Amino acid sequence: MVANQNLKTPCYIIDEKKIIKNLEILHGVEQRTGCKILLAQKAFSCYHLYPLIGKYVSGTACSGLYEARLGYECMGKANHVFSAGYRSDEIDEIISYCDHIIFNSFGQMKKYREKVLTAGKKIGLRINPECSTQSGHEIYDPCSPSSRLGITLKNFEDNLDGVSGFHFHTLCEQNSDDLETTLKAIEEKFGKYLKLENIKWINFGGGHHITRDDYNIPLLEKCIRHMQDKYNLEVFLEPGEAFALNAGYLVTRVLDIIENDMPIAILDTSASCHMPDVLEMPYRPPLKYSGILGEKKYSYRLGSQTCLTGDVIGEYSFDEPLKIDDVLIFEDMAIYSMVKNNTFNGMPLPSIELLKCDGCMENLKTFGYDDFKCRL
Repeated sequence: MVANQNLKTPCYIIDEKKIIKNLEILHGVEQRTGCKILLAQKAFSCYHLYPLIGKYVSGTACSGLYEARLGYECMGKANHVFSAGYRSDEIDEIISYCDHIIFNSFGQMKKYREKVLTAGKKIGLRINPECSTQSGHEIYDPCSPSSRLGITLKNFEDNLDGVSGFHFHTLCEQNSDDLETTLKAIEEKFGKYLKLENIKWINFGGGHHITRDDYNIPLLEKCIRHMQDKYNLEVFLEPGEAFALNAGYLVTRVLDIIENDMPIAILDTSASCHMPDVLEMPYRPPLKYSGILGEKKYSYRLGSQTCLTGDVIGEYSFDEPLKIDDVLIFEDMAIYSMVKNNTFNGMPLPSIELLKCDGCMENLKTFGYDDFKCRL
């Protein structure tokens, strides 16, 4: 992908062809196993593409009222909701939008059980297998010792009246070998509950990097079939990143080049505002046509025009010197960036463009001053 020099920056670009490639992979898993895959909207909520996504997968997964309504209105298929805590002034509306309501505690389940069952919807419980399969990012580890997500075995109750399924979410950008490890822990701790007559489904949650080149899809399908065959359960998965992995860009422009301990390029985008995970994770986002520091002849630190000293994207090298007005293209920017961005310092939100399969560009959304003002 080569950005048009006349494109107004900053902007996000979603690559329709790459989205479809990801969707075909996910659809293949559904077709071969009979599982149902749901879009985790927390990673990618570009509802303009929901009609396209809905042609390939079974529905949406949400974390609260607004996502529940978005999935209901814009895709209108299966809709699962999990929240660490539901508000009493929102629960009725949430139930109206969702078919599976998943609770984080027995207390909340008992509080709202009759409402859910009266509405003819399904009740699930989130379980915590206390099996960490990731390292380095405890903030994203739902199985950490201090986790507030999921019910541990010692806090589990035998009375599952009204409950028809279980949910777990323990992975983050991981392969299916970690899913296999997690399922073994779940069977060891919660196996007797999986065998109950009233338990009909299990949701594997998200964090499955299914569309990544090195992802072991046959092992994923083996895991799905194992739970289907051994426990006669309907299996759901709710990946988020896999839907738009490597299918988006953030296009930015060089505003100035200054000198300190090394050349510093000031861009019209911001890590803090437009790609918050760069600072929260933290990580160094991929940049098209660049190398790591020192790999190529000319090295630069890339930073924002905001007043936050630490608003630095990273250090990169290039074959040619950067010039003012050069256009740079950050990759893998469809996931999380758009749903987490903000207007700190009055930074404008990037527009959202769709690079269509025929090569044409379609503007999906443009933001202005009112979008900044109305958030305050």
